[in-house]
Amino acid sequence: MTDEAQQAAIEAAQRVVDEVSSYQYSAEDSTIAQQLDEGLREAQVSLDDGERSRILAEIDDMKDEHSSAPQVRSATPAE
Repeated sequence: MTDEAQQAAIEAAQRVVDEVSSYQYSAEDSTIAQQLDEGLREAQVSLDDGERSRILAEIDDMKDEHSSAPQVRSATPAE
Protein backbone atom coordinates (compact mmCIF):
# COMPACT_ATOMS: atom_id res chain seq x y z
CA MET A 1 0.00 0.00 0.00
CA THR A 2 1.31 3.42 -0.88
CA ASP A 3 1.65 6.22 1.63
CA GLU A 4 -0.94 8.14 -0.38
CA ALA A 5 -3.49 5.30 -0.13
CA GLN A 6 -2.89 4.96 3.59
CA GLN A 7 -3.23 8.73 4.14
CA ALA A 8 -6.49 8.73 2.17
CA ALA A 9 -7.77 5.85 4.33
CA ILE A 10 -6.83 7.71 7.53
CA GLU A 11 -8.61 10.85 6.32
CA ALA A 12 -11.74 8.89 5.39
CA ALA A 13 -11.74 7.12 8.75
CA GLN A 14 -11.27 10.45 10.54
CA ARG A 15 -14.36 11.87 8.83
CA VAL A 16 -16.34 8.86 10.05
CA VAL A 17 -14.97 9.21 13.60
CA ASP A 18 -15.75 12.94 13.62
CA GLU A 19 -19.32 12.31 12.49
CA VAL A 20 -19.93 9.51 14.98
CA SER A 21 -18.32 11.54 17.75
CA SER A 22 -20.44 14.60 17.13
CA TYR A 23 -23.77 12.84 16.74
CA GLN A 24 -23.51 9.65 18.75
CA TYR A 25 -21.19 10.25 21.71
CA SER A 26 -24.07 10.27 24.20
CA ALA A 27 -25.60 7.08 22.77
CA GLU A 28 -25.22 3.59 24.17
CA ASP A 29 -21.84 1.98 23.55
CA SER A 30 -23.32 -0.64 21.24
CA THR A 31 -24.95 2.08 19.11
CA ILE A 32 -21.69 3.99 18.87
CA ALA A 33 -19.82 0.85 17.79
CA GLN A 34 -22.51 0.00 15.25
CA GLN A 35 -22.47 3.51 13.77
CA LEU A 36 -18.67 3.52 13.62
CA ASP A 37 -18.54 0.14 11.88
CA GLU A 38 -21.27 1.13 9.42
CA GLY A 39 -19.54 4.40 8.58
CA LEU A 40 -16.20 2.69 8.06
CA ARG A 41 -17.82 0.13 5.76
CA GLU A 42 -19.45 2.90 3.73
CA ALA A 43 -16.12 4.75 3.53
CA GLN A 44 -14.44 1.47 2.52
CA VAL A 45 -11.77 1.71 5.19
CA SER A 46 -10.91 -0.45 8.17
CA LEU A 47 -9.25 -0.05 11.54
CA ASP A 48 -7.32 -2.77 13.31
CA ASP A 49 -8.87 -4.04 16.52
CA GLY A 50 -6.60 -1.99 18.78
CA GLU A 51 -7.28 1.27 16.95
CA ARG A 52 -11.03 0.60 16.89
CA SER A 53 -11.06 -0.13 20.63
CA ARG A 54 -9.05 3.02 21.40
CA ILE A 55 -11.35 5.19 19.33
CA LEU A 56 -14.49 3.72 20.91
CA ALA A 57 -13.04 4.30 24.39
CA GLU A 58 -12.17 7.90 23.53
CA ILE A 59 -15.66 8.53 22.13
CA ASP A 60 -17.03 7.11 25.39
CA ASP A 61 -14.76 9.52 27.30
CA MET A 62 -16.46 12.39 25.46
CA LYS A 63 -19.54 11.82 27.60
CA ASP A 64 -17.94 14.01 30.26
CA GLU A 65 -17.99 16.82 27.66
CA HIS A 66 -14.36 17.73 28.38
CA SER A 67 -12.77 15.56 25.71
CA SER A 68 -12.47 16.15 22.00
CA ALA A 69 -13.03 13.71 19.14
CA PRO A 70 -10.35 11.03 18.90
CA GLN A 71 -7.73 11.25 16.17
CA VAL A 72 -7.30 8.28 13.85
CA ARG A 73 -3.69 7.10 13.92
CA SER A 74 -3.92 4.32 11.36
CA ALA A 75 -6.41 2.95 8.87
CA THR A 76 -6.29 0.91 5.70
CA PRO A 77 -8.47 0.66 2.61
CA ALA A 78 -11.02 -2.12 3.09
CA GLU A 79 -10.41 -5.24 1.08
